Amino acid sequence: MTDISPDTPGRGRGGAPAQPPGPVPTGYVAAAPVAPPAGATPIAVGAPVLDDPGNETDLRFLDQPGAAPTTKAQAWRWFFYTLVGFVVGQLVAAVFGSAAGSLAGKTAAQMKVITTANVPPEWYTIATLLGLWVGFVGAPWLASRWHGTRRFLTDLGVRFRVIDLVGIAIGIGAQLVIVLLYAPFRHDIHNFNGPSQKLTGSSHGAGIVVIILATSVAVPVVEELFFRGLLFKALVRLCAPIGGGATTARGAAIVAAVVLDGLLFGLAHAEWVQLAGLALFGMALAAIAYRTGRLGMNMVAHASFNTVALVAVLSQRGGVH
Repeated sequence: MTDISPDTPGRGRGGAPAQPPGPVPTGYVAAAPVAPPAGATPIAVGAPVLDDPGNETDLRFLDQPGAAPTTKAQAWRWFFYTLVGFVVGQLVAAVFGSAAGSLAGKTAAQMKVITTANVPPEWYTIATLLGLWVGFVGAPWLASRWHGTRRFLTDLGVRFRVIDLVGIAIGIGAQLVIVLLYAPFRHDIHNFNGPSQKLTGSSHGAGIVVIILATSVAVPVVEELFFRGLLFKALVRLCAPIGGGATTARGAAIVAAVVLDGLLFGLAHAEWVQLAGLALFGMALAAIAYRTGRLGMNMVAHASFNTVALVAVLSQRGGVH
């Protein structure tokens, strides 16, 4: 009888018990293959290895069962972190704004005027943005550490490809679409550029440069981490089943997650005049994030979108001076 050469002593190929060498002993029974636990998700041949730190495959938000959050229970926790992060961000922003006012020597009465001003000073704008980012970055970090793989960039989908530069055109195009959307109502809308003017404030010189960098670089990164990396991934897991083929129900669930993310993105800005435009842009960003499986194109598109708005405001007030 021909012997079977094992890969390791006492083991056959693939780790199965090898047939003992020589004649088969009386009563010898080959071990049956071990079946996977009931309910386990089978791993397709060639599927990305999610535990491999060097794996650069773009993981879809839903198509890979191992992509965080992996279960609906984790998704609920990620959604909870979104709510907590938003509230904490607002509170810390208020604290940072007050602290900046104290350093600037402002009285309580003066701070009350500043907090409600249409054109606040740049130091107040930067201080409140920093406070807001505490919640917007802290929440995704905690979700990844406590209910993810602890690989922050991987869990949140922060990856870039050259094709993501298409986001520049997407951001500019989104601004043009919003302009056309509001065109029939512009004569009824007062101070349409109010939100952008409030963000730029009364900045000039070095102050306006800081505002531009914050708005065109930092804000897109932070908001995409929060709204598409944390919130949208939670909504996808909550709305749609894990795995499975493309079905009408699955497609409807993804659309629901996209719409919800866009609406919450618009509402979070508390700009009621621009709510429709912001919500539509948020939906577009959510759809892009789902299709690409990463946030690179989103961040580029968001940065382009914000930059166009800043350029429009600065051109009206004469630019940097």
